[in-house]
Amino acid sequence: MAFYRLAAVAAAAGMFAAGFSPAAFAQSTDLAPATGNWMVRLRAVNLTAANKSDAVPALAIPADAIQINNKVLPELDISYFFTPHLAAELILTYPQQHDVTVMQSALGGPTKIGNFRHLPPILTMQYHFTPESRFKPYVGAGINYTRISNVNLQVPGVGPLDLSKNSFGPALQVGFDYRLTERLYFNVDLKKTWISADVKAAGQTISKVKVDPWLLGVGLGYRF
Repeated sequence: MAFYRLAAVAAAAGMFAAGFSPAAFAQSTDLAPATGNWMVRLRAVNLTAANKSDAVPALAIPADAIQINNKVLPELDISYFFTPHLAAELILTYPQQHDVTVMQSALGGPTKIGNFRHLPPILTMQYHFTPESRFKPYVGAGINYTRISNVNLQVPGVGPLDLSKNSFGPALQVGFDYRLTERLYFNVDLKKTWISADVKAAGQTISKVKVDPWLLGVGLGYRF
């Protein structure tokens, strides 16, 4: 539900930034052409995990019962515009901690089994549709690399669990920039990334978790 609430807020903010006027989406008004090849954005991002996982019959854990918490996190991205339409974007944050809960198992109801950290930089290539206007929608596609660290997972009667340390997957992106001044932009961005990890006990894989989050961000950008 938090994802949909943030999506509604982002849509409302976009309408407000555009002055509730359809004409504003197609006009540059009195602003000069966009300046500079570089753009830096800072966003608040809501991460909503898909939480798909294999069953673990030995522990009476059904499919999709291993859950990773959703959270809001800061995100910094650096974009370089090769042309007015084409840009590359590197998306960064600091290592994020996530709690892991088993919703159903031989232990009974929801049981928190620990946490881990992940660092998920994303590199995308973007196409910007209307570089000459205030409202600048874009789409992007690229790759996500996730580094997992500080794994602290423990199941009573089983012992410590571990996670595979590296994950590569595709990333898709859609969003828009709305030009506020010559260099300042309001931004809304939605990404889908594919992230998975093997869950291991005593060196043996016992399940596979697919986090595959949606990332909805709202923030400001500065072009120079």
